[in-house]
Formats: sequence, structure tokens, C-alpha cells
Amino acid sequence: MLRVVVLVSGSGTLLQSLIDATQDPSYGVEIVAVGSDRRKAYGLVRAQEAGIETFALPYRKGEDRAAWDRELTARIAAHEPDVIVSAGFMKLVGEAFLDRFAGRMLNTHPALLPSFPGMYGVRDALAYGVKVSGASLFVVDAGVDSGRIIDQRTVRVHDDDTEETLHERIKVEEREMLVDHLRRRAAGEFVA
Repeated sequence: MLRVVVLVSGSGTLLQSLIDATQDPSYGVEIVAVGSDRRKAYGLVRAQEAGIETFALPYRKGEDRAAWDRELTARIAAHEPDVIVSAGFMKLVGEAFLDRFAGRMLNTHPALLPSFPGMYGVRDALAYGVKVSGASLFVVDAGVDSGRIIDQRTVRVHDDDTEETLHERIKVEEREMLVDHLRRRAAGEFVA
């Protein structure tokens, strides 16, 4: 069984796709904990309703960022995860975290990396005028959306797309890609 800790900051729709997938015993993935940097993140509610242990570790501007990173690392390490998934987690992790979990934290991004990294990937892709966009799954490193790409899914851009309509179609691919990757990893089909 692949042990996964999921980190969220918001509503947790990507988390919900993983929770739904774990309802099938043959999926081979167990979400052992869900953590957030926001106490009121709805993703925590989703996890609690599914019987998954949760924790919140807010970071406030001006606090010791390295101490926060060490505490986040310790809280996650206590669950002995094989993989950590950033599912809309809006904080960058630091040196202590990356040292402890090197190569084991995955993140998705709503653009075809290395193009359009950062918080506005969908908006930037539309502004550039691309005809194909999509979602990327990558290993988190010290940069912003700069880690090794594991998988990508494409999404056609329609002439009448808005940021919202395109992002909704990308989210569908993001969810399927992450669920599929973790299934393959649990089955031993993926070699890091």
C-alpha cells in the first residue's frame, strides 16, 4: 500500500479525486494524513469526512519561515509517507523539507511546463495565445514549478475560452493524471 500525505490550501477538489479513488481497495493507495497551511481550508473538512487524520500549520508573514518548514517536515514525517502530494498547497517548502523528502513530493500545475510556471499559468498561456495547454505533474524542487516532469496531459484551447473555462477543463485532466500516476506507482509500474 502506497502511503500518501496530501497538502492543501483551499477547497480540496484534487484531494477529493484521490479520496474517491481510494474507495476502491485495488487502487493501492492510502491517504494517511491531510495537512494545510490554513485552518479553515475546506480540504480539511473533506478529509475529516472521509475519516482521514488532518493537521493545520498556518504560516504568518514575518514568522520564522525555516522553523515553520522544520515543523511541517516533522508533522509529515510522523506519518511515514512514501509520497507527499501538493494538491493546491500554496506555500513553497524549504530546505529542511526538501532534504528530508527529496524526490518524494509531487505537484501538479495547470500548464505544460516548463512554459508558464507560477501562480498564473492558465492566464499566462491564454495571454500568449497558445492553442494547446494542459496539466503537468512534476517532482517538487527548490525552484518554482521547475522540478523533473513526470507526466503531462494536453487540453485544446478554444477560441472563446476564458481563464475559468480553460482552467476547469485542465483540472479534469490534472485529477485524472494524478490519480493514474499514484495507481501506477502503487502497482510498481513507475520507477522514480
